[in-house]
Amino acid sequence: MTFRSALYVGAVMHRRLRPVVHQFRYRAFWLLIDLDELPRLAARHRLFSCNRFNLFALHDADHGDGGATPLRVQAEKLLEQAGIDIAGGPISLFCMPRTLGYSFNPISIYFCHQPAGNLAAIIYEVHNTFGERHSYVGTAEATTGSIRHNCRKAFHVSPFMDLDLVYDFRLSAPAERIAIGINASEGGQRILNACLAGARRDVTDGALLRLFLAIPLITAKVTLAIHWEALRLWLKGVRLRSRPSPPARSITVTDSLSQRRKSHVA
Repeated sequence: MTFRSALYVGAVMHRRLRPVVHQFRYRAFWLLIDLDELPRLAARHRLFSCNRFNLFALHDADHGDGGATPLRVQAEKLLEQAGIDIAGGPISLFCMPRTLGYSFNPISIYFCHQPAGNLAAIIYEVHNTFGERHSYVGTAEATTGSIRHNCRKAFHVSPFMDLDLVYDFRLSAPAERIAIGINASEGGQRILNACLAGARRDVTDGALLRLFLAIPLITAKVTLAIHWEALRLWLKGVRLRSRPSPPARSITVTDSLSQRRKSHVA
């Protein structure tokens, strides 16, 4: 059986430019899961499960509103709120899998397609370490080039970043490689550049086991890295910001700045 779902193996990089320069890079891997394939994907693999404990798993509660509603249903509801209709087309979720029962994703991305297969919308689901989530939703028109969205930041993520920022999302549709970049700017000046890139691999039990041995406890590693880098920033003298209340709405609709040209995320 051939699956559209895939593994992507690569690295995530952050570079902060103001008020101090701070950067890091970590090896990582992600799953791109066609949500319609999820039950068959879990049934076919011994090391991957849906909504139950395993070496790797995807739980509905790890994304969306944190409840048991299937993720496809939740994604379609967000698209409806944004005025986007994909007419029942496939939706793929790009995220790190729950590992040995632990899950945390700084960002999960839903690639939403029309039935004919053309990409129609993107949902950027941002998570913070306080257990809160917020989704930025936008249409997507580019199929072979870069996809770009722009919006004001609406959701508190880092205690070292102000809320009054503008996000610029840039990404390429998943293929043999994937590349995703997020710039944060204030007053026209770039504050932060974050990006990830990975190469595609087939989902097999052997590949999952090798990745677990090469990059063990990936989601726990992410949480530890967040706190370690926060300590480094604090030692560099970056002041803490107070935590604001979460936004009243669960989604922010982005402006689409898609460009029909062959390019890569900067």
